[in-house]
Amino acid sequence: MKTATTAPRNTDTAKAIEFENLKRRLHNKLVDKLDLSRIGELQGDTLRREIRMVIEHLCDAEGTMLNRAERERLIEEVLDETFGLGPLEMLLKDPSISDILINGPKHIFVERRGKLERTEVQFRDNAHLLQIIDRIVSKVGRRVDEVCPMVDARLPDGSRVNAIIPPLALDGPSVTIRRFGSNPLKLEDLLKFKSMTPEMVMLLEGAMKAKLNIIISGGTGSGKTT
Repeated sequence: MKTATTAPRNTDTAKAIEFENLKRRLHNKLVDKLDLSRIGELQGDTLRREIRMVIEHLCDAEGTMLNRAERERLIEEVLDETFGLGPLEMLLKDPSISDILINGPKHIFVERRGKLERTEVQFRDNAHLLQIIDRIVSKVGRRVDEVCPMVDARLPDGSRVNAIIPPLALDGPSVTIRRFGSNPLKLEDLLKFKSMTPEMVMLLEGAMKAKLNIIISGGTGSGKTT
């Protein structure tokens, strides 16, 4: 019984490693093949379509034994590595995720509906994670290095990012991403969910109409942004 359960698990692990190695080879070949002068002439969706075609040709040249779903996943992940935030892209596309917590390259957690769960998403190593962190902060004119090992930034969708790297982070780079829902709650929703009483709503509305200063405080995840 022990052998029967171990063999499939080892096979799955080997397939996952080979998939990651293949993805890395394709990405490296893509970087070598790209015509940077040509890329400068393209924009948005047109650029992504052009790069996708290049990846498809590279995938064909590899002669990989992938089914249609695996091939599509491979192409999308190479695109994410090229244009986006690599392994984080699939998490950022999930509207049910409110927080992403990264403790080193192999330990990534998410919060869904108030519950923390570990994901199967991983970075290759510390260098890969640092590369993605640098990509995040450089887009907002920030930097993160040994001299400035902690930085705050924002993603294009408004999500707040905090990144810490060595020497402050002892066990490898760590990142927290606080996301905001696409459909923010209104006062009517808070009443419906009994998060606020009618009297609390009246007080808040009165304070806003009177243009009073309002201080909202609380711990992480307590509802300050809401």
